[in-house]
Amino acid sequence: MDDYGAEPAPDSATPGRAAGPPLSPADAADAARLVAFGLQPKLSPARDSEYAGLLRRHQEDPGFGRLADAVATGLGLVVLEVSARAGMVVTAAEDSLFAVRMGDYARRTTADSADRFLHGLAHLAVAVLAFPRPQDLADDGYIGRLTVNGVDSFVRQLCGRLEERAAEQGENTDPASAAPGLEAAWRVYSRRSATGATKDARRLAGSTTGIIGKAVAFLVDSGFLQRTGDDAGGTYRTTARYQLQVRDMAGSAALSELTALGVVPVPDGAGSLLPAADTGLVEGAGLPFHS
Repeated sequence: MDDYGAEPAPDSATPGRAAGPPLSPADAADAARLVAFGLQPKLSPARDSEYAGLLRRHQEDPGFGRLADAVATGLGLVVLEVSARAGMVVTAAEDSLFAVRMGDYARRTTADSADRFLHGLAHLAVAVLAFPRPQDLADDGYIGRLTVNGVDSFVRQLCGRLEERAAEQGENTDPASAAPGLEAAWRVYSRRSATGATKDARRLAGSTTGIIGKAVAFLVDSGFLQRTGDDAGGTYRTTARYQLQVRDMAGSAALSELTALGVVPVPDGAGSLLPAADTGLVEGAGLPFHS
């Protein structure tokens, strides 16, 4: 029998779309379930068969993949990656219900404006030490390692560089501590005690290592870091989820400002800076996040 004039099979005439049955409410529920898994940062696909199965379906069924991505978008989420290594990694758009803003995070830890500033600086320093070179951030197999004391050492060395530069340029070295920008950071940070231990040897929450400890604890709870030991104030390794998040924030104003300083951390997690003569940088060189 001649088939001329017959209606084409569903999706068969649409380039790039695989033919298949229409998606059902049950499929929508599965897509939402996958997004829900993605919102559990500590959950590993390797340890949950349902999660792993939904990830495979996302990769093998384009229609289901588009549906799951649409569910995430409707919730104000941006899908960074869907893979067996990282799971469904999402980040919240600024207007999303799931957005955790640095100001909100800092207010949960302190009411002092200077401390909130230092908490933001601590998060910035952790990201830089975790992925000190562009190739580290680009390599899916790279695992960054850092310590609380190493982060503190890195920031204090950076403060020293900024102080030297301010002195060379004849800038006021004692402005108000609330002044914005990294140029003011060293003045706030360098005045703060590194430990200020209490009588029972605990770090003071307002000390710089106490602030860094709060920052890395938050990142552990968010599935971005894993604690590996207690040496040097606490040792940590990065996760695939954190690498994707740092890639996403690589163009932020704060990182760009740090990049413009031309400072490079040694990629050993210890928190040291490369000597200025060994950086091989020119003015405006793009490290650590820009090639």
